Amino acid sequence: MGSPKALLPRWLLTVHRWLGVVVGTVMTLWCLSGFVMLYVDYPRLLPAEQLRGLPSLTAPFGTLPAASDMPLASARIEMAAGRPVLRLVPERAEGRAISQVRAAPLNLDLSTGKPLAPPVRDDLNRIAAEFGRRSAIAGPVAAVTPITVDQWTVQAFRANRPLVRVDYADAAGSTIYIAGLTGEVVQQTTRFERFWGWLGAVPHWLYPTVLRQNPAAWKQVVVWTSLTGCFLTVTGLWVGVARLRRGRDGALGSPYRGLWWWHHMTGLVFGLVTLTWVASGMFSMNPWGVFDSEAGQAERQRLAGPMRWADLRRALTQVRDLPPGTVRLESAPLGGRTALVATSRDGRGVRLDEAGRRAALTRADVARALGNEPPLASLTLLREGDSYYYTHKVPVRLPVWRAVLADAPATRLYIDATSGALLRTVDGAARAERWLWNAPHSFDLPGLNQGTLRSLVLVPLLAFVTLVCGTGAWMGWRKLARDVRRSRRRFSLARSRL
Repeated sequence: MGSPKALLPRWLLTVHRWLGVVVGTVMTLWCLSGFVMLYVDYPRLLPAEQLRGLPSLTAPFGTLPAASDMPLASARIEMAAGRPVLRLVPERAEGRAISQVRAAPLNLDLSTGKPLAPPVRDDLNRIAAEFGRRSAIAGPVAAVTPITVDQWTVQAFRANRPLVRVDYADAAGSTIYIAGLTGEVVQQTTRFERFWGWLGAVPHWLYPTVLRQNPAAWKQVVVWTSLTGCFLTVTGLWVGVARLRRGRDGALGSPYRGLWWWHHMTGLVFGLVTLTWVASGMFSMNPWGVFDSEAGQAERQRLAGPMRWADLRRALTQVRDLPPGTVRLESAPLGGRTALVATSRDGRGVRLDEAGRRAALTRADVARALGNEPPLASLTLLREGDSYYYTHKVPVRLPVWRAVLADAPATRLYIDATSGALLRTVDGAARAERWLWNAPHSFDLPGLNQGTLRSLVLVPLLAFVTLVCGTGAWMGWRKLARDVRRSRRRFSLARSRL
C-alpha cells in the first residue's frame, strides 16, 4: 500500500484550498458566533415568562359556548385586555395537518360568549401595560406598531400573524410582540438580546430574515453547507496526514512555517472535533428525515385519550373557586377522563377533577391511562433529570413520571407529575438525535450541561477549532487575492502589447 503522500491527488489539495475560501469562512463564522451561543441564546419568550405577564383569573368565567361533540386537542382560559378568553384548539381534522389546526385556534370572548374580536389600539396598550408591569419592565409603553415579519419573529410570525410590536421606554430597550388576532404576547426581546443575537444565533444558524422566511430553502442551505464543511474537514485531515515529514531526530512534524504551520498542526489535532461539530450541526436539521418519528403524537393521544367540548364544558361549570394567584386554567385529560390544571404566575399548578375538586395525580392514575398495550416495564417518579430529560439552557419541569414501555425501542415517556401531560417521548429516533446532535454539538453530557466546567472545556476547544478554520480561510483568501492580482497584471501586459 502506498504512502499517504502517494495517495494524495493534486486535485484534492486544490479542492480543499478553494473550498476553504467560502466554506472555511462560513465555518469560521460558525465558530466565532459559537462563543456567543455558549452564553446568549436566540431571544425568545419562555412559557414561564409568558405566565408571569398574565393577569389573575377568577371563576366563574362568563358565558361558555353551548355543549357539542367537537373533539379538542387542548383548551385554556386566560385574561386578555380585561376579558376572560377561551382558547380552543380543535383536534386534527381530515385533510389538515395538526400544525395547521393548532396555528388557528378558536378564541372566544367569555364576557360576551362571542368569537374574540381582534384587539383594538386601546386593548393592545392595556395588554402591553399589564404585561410590562408584571414582567418588571421598568418603563411605560412608548410605541405600538403593526409589523410584517422581522428578525426576531421568524419563528412566531406564521402562527400568530398579523403581529404588533410594542416598544417600551425603559433602559433595557424592551420589546414585545402581540398576536394581532388573539391578543397573546408571543415574543419578547431586549436590546442586550438583540445585540448578541446578531453576533450569535443569526450567523450561527444562518438565520437572516430573507432566508428564514422560506423554511425549506433555509434547511437545504444549512444541510448542504454543513455537508460541504464535512468534506472540507475530511480532505483537510487527509492532506494534513499526507504532508507530515520526519525531521532529523526522526520525529514527525510539519514542513510548513508561520500561519501554515499553525493550520497544519491544529488541523491534525483538532480536526476530528471540527468534523464532529460540523456533522452534528447538519444533524440538527434532521436531514432527509433521519430522526422522523410519530411516537410523540401517538403516545400523547394514547395518554390523554379523547377529549370533547361537552365534557370539558361540564368540568368548567363545576369550578367555583380557583387557587390564589391562578392566571391560566387549561385542559389536562388523562386516559379519556376530563381534568383541569390551574396554573399560577410562578408556574405552580393545581390539578382539578371533572367536579372541580383538587385531585393530585397518582401513580395509579398514570399507569391506568397508559393501559397495557404495550405494557409498562417501569414507572418512576424523577425529581432530577436523566440522560434524555435534563436542564441545559432552559430548566425542565420537575418532578416527572418516567414511564419505560416494554416495546422494541424501550420507549420512554416523561409525564408531568401535576397535569399528566406528556412532556417528552424518547424512542429509537430520539435516542439517535440525542447522541448524534445534542451530545456532540452542544456537549450535552453529564457534568457539562452547564456551569464553570462547561466553559473550561468548551472555550479552549472552540478557540482551537476557530484557529483551524480561520487560518485556512485566511490563507485561501490571500491566495485568491494573489491570483487576482497576477491575472490583472497579465491582462494589463497583454493590452499594452496590442
